[in-house]
Parts: sequence; structure tokens; C-alpha cells
Amino acid sequence: MAEIWLNPTRLFDGHTLHEATAARVENGVVTGISPVAEISPNATVSTLNGTLTPSFFDIQINGGGGVLFNTSPNRAGLETIAKAHHKFGTQHWLPTVITDAPEVLEAAVSAVLECFGEFGIAGIHIEGPHIATARKGTHKPSFIRPFDAHTMAQLKRLRTQDIPALLTVAPESVTPAQVAEIVALGVTVSMGHTNASADEAEALLAEGATLFTHLFNAMSQMENRAPGVVGAAINSHAYCSIIADGLHVDPTMLALACRARPLKDHMILITDAMPTVGGPDQFMLYGEPVHLKGGRLINSQGSLAGAHTTIPEGVATLQSVGVSMQDALRMATRNPAKLMGLEGQIGRLIGAEASDLILMGETGKISALTSI
Repeated sequence: MAEIWLNPTRLFDGHTLHEATAARVENGVVTGISPVAEISPNATVSTLNGTLTPSFFDIQINGGGGVLFNTSPNRAGLETIAKAHHKFGTQHWLPTVITDAPEVLEAAVSAVLECFGEFGIAGIHIEGPHIATARKGTHKPSFIRPFDAHTMAQLKRLRTQDIPALLTVAPESVTPAQVAEIVALGVTVSMGHTNASADEAEALLAEGATLFTHLFNAMSQMENRAPGVVGAAINSHAYCSIIADGLHVDPTMLALACRARPLKDHMILITDAMPTVGGPDQFMLYGEPVHLKGGRLINSQGSLAGAHTTIPEGVATLQSVGVSMQDALRMATRNPAKLMGLEGQIGRLIGAEASDLILMGETGKISALTSI
């Protein structure tokens, strides 16, 4: 049996960050970990400079490599986006289709049905069209609409094939009873792009919503007498995804949110990445140009339009505000896997193929372990 020990500077097993610990790889699969001091002197050991970790899982990727999923909802589009993010360590992801015409949503669902399990596709994130116009962000208002039978039909298409689905809605556009029905299908429901009150958000939590999409951004803010969705989110037992690029959320607020959550490991790092990641510095969204300027993606109205960032950059930003490397890596691997019911498949070291591991250097540079 072919066996090798990988001895990195640090080893993250999906839960704990270890030092002076190596991973045993047999026939290309990680079968255990051990303190380096306890490894046989006759063993084959490969010394690695950096942090060995399961590859990242990003539950909100809109595009990459010059391609936007909304405008290329097909196999070629998904493959191009996946390749753009793969080199930054994200080997598992949810293609994200934002608010658009019903036929675009249908095409996006068809593409994921066709390609599920390929290119690291672990499901789909449907962000809109059932959101609030008051907090639309860059989503096109003419496509925003209340939850309807068409979207329910698309969710049923996905769940009939056991494909994980994440749906971001606003309490303004869906009723608690509808949320209960969606959750009963096995769909993960999130709240985002909403101007709702804390009470309205809590009504959806009571019916099974388990996530808030990009905390602080495109949601009612926290005030002394009105907690808003931000206050409800931070104080809840649900998960919160967050963009840690230093632009979407002030570093002080990022640190505050991570410290304030009542349940540990309920923060999820996302990129909300657009086609400029691994691609040119502009793209078209709803027929209008979006430009990369000073690290920000700006549309023709001067508003932020998604993000130009990667998971390694987010991990570094989190560490810069006091989040431990262990917790930052959990936010990029284990936590999203738990949210989506994929903990046994994604975000773990033991049982993973070596090709599903990455080595993160001191500068955040990512190397794959494809030759083990």
C-alpha cells in the first residue's frame, strides 16, 4: 500500500489547527493524522511549507474568469467560473444566480442539474428575485417579485434530484408559511436584500430559515430601538455569511460580529465574487458595464456590484481583525458544509482525497496537492 506522510508547518483538520502534526496519505486518501514525533523514522515524509487544509467551500459565487453565471447559465460558463476560483483554493462552490427573468433562473437550474458533482459544484444559490426593492443593491428592480409558483417548481426540480439548494429571500416577498413549505423540501432558506424589522426576520427563523446573506450589506441596520435584520442576525442561532474584503464591511464591524455571535462556528466566509476574479477588470450586468476601481466593483449608478475578492484574501482579513486562523478556516470550510448538510463530504481532512487538499503559504498563495 502506497503511504506517505505530509508534514506541513500547520495542519487544519477541518476543526482544529495543529502544529508539529502530519497527515497520513494512503493511495491518495488521507487516513489519519499524528504528531510528527510519533511517526516512524523509516516512513516517507514530505515536508511542506505552509498550512495544509481542506479546500475551500464558497456558497456565493456569481462569476469568475470573465463569466457571469446569469449570462452564461450553461456547462461552459460553470467550467470557466470554477477554473477561475480553483486556483485560489475554492474547489467546492454554489453557483449563484441573482435576480433575473424566470427563464434565466430556469436555465441556471438546468445547468446545475446537468453539471452537479462536476467542477466542484455542490448545489446552487438562488439569490432573489424574491427580495425587497428598498434593499435591492445591484439587483434589477424590474425582475423583483413575490415568491411564486415558478420558483417553487425550480426548487422541486433540484430537490427531486437531491441537489442542495440555497434560496435567499426577503421577508417582504415571502410569507412564513411559504418558508415552512420551502424548508420542508430540504431547501436552505436565507434572508437578505431586505428592509424588514427584527420581528419579521424572527418570524422566518421560526419557520426554519437558517442563514442571513452577506451580513450588514443590503439589509436593515441595527439601531438602539430598532435591531433591524442586522441585530436579529447577530443575536440569532442562525448562520451569517459575510464578505471580508475590507470594503463591504468595515473591519471594526467585522470583528464585532464575529465576537458577538451566541453560537460558535455560525459565521461563514463568502466572496460574492464577480467575473473580474481571474478575469478582465470589467463585465456587463443587466446590459450595463461594471468596472473594477480601487478594489471595488462599481456599476453605472456608483453602487457596489458584487465583490472582487478571494477566500484566501478573506481569511487574511479575518485574521487582521483578531479572528484566529483556526476560526477563519472553519468559516471557509466546515461551517458552510454544516449549513448545507455536507459536513461529511466537504471541509474535512480525514477521508478526503489528497487532491481535495490545499497548501496555503504564508502570503496566502495557494498550492494544490495533485501529485500525491
